[in-house]
Amino acid sequence: MKIDLDTVATVTYTLSIDGEHVETADKSNPLVFLVGADAMIPGFEGQLIGKSIGDSYDISVEPEDGYGETDPEAIIDLGKEAFMIDGIVQEELLVIGNIINMKDQHGHPLEGLILEVNEDSVKLDFNHQLAGKTLHFTGEVVDVRPATEDEISHGHVHGPGGVQH
Repeated sequence: MKIDLDTVATVTYTLSIDGEHVETADKSNPLVFLVGADAMIPGFEGQLIGKSIGDSYDISVEPEDGYGETDPEAIIDLGKEAFMIDGIVQEELLVIGNIINMKDQHGHPLEGLILEVNEDSVKLDFNHQLAGKTLHFTGEVVDVRPATEDEISHGHVHGPGGVQH
């Protein structure tokens, strides 16, 4: 069977950016996903279509097919009062390079990378950490199976490597 829409693909991968290792999913902890459920970046999933069990792959994903380009409007300055808990600014959290979990005006979670800390404000980058990067994946297709009707209607894999419910 080949990877296609409405199949469950199990793959290993090593992700590198500019020659530097970022993360790995090996056979003891592979990536399992429902193809076509928008759970994977399009450039990764699209290049796996047509591959079968045992096929290896070596693919690159450009930013526009990955996490997008870096958006300068996602880099903002916030007043230090945004980092208050019980009326006290949490200075120990405000360190360049730290990632701060926040919420937007609609309550959606965001991660902001601290770029700069000033006397009254903090500059944060809310772009995805992999935005603007070309992603290089190598790996192997470990398994491919048809998705169940429940998996397709729920939009995710059930069982091992997926949601248990």
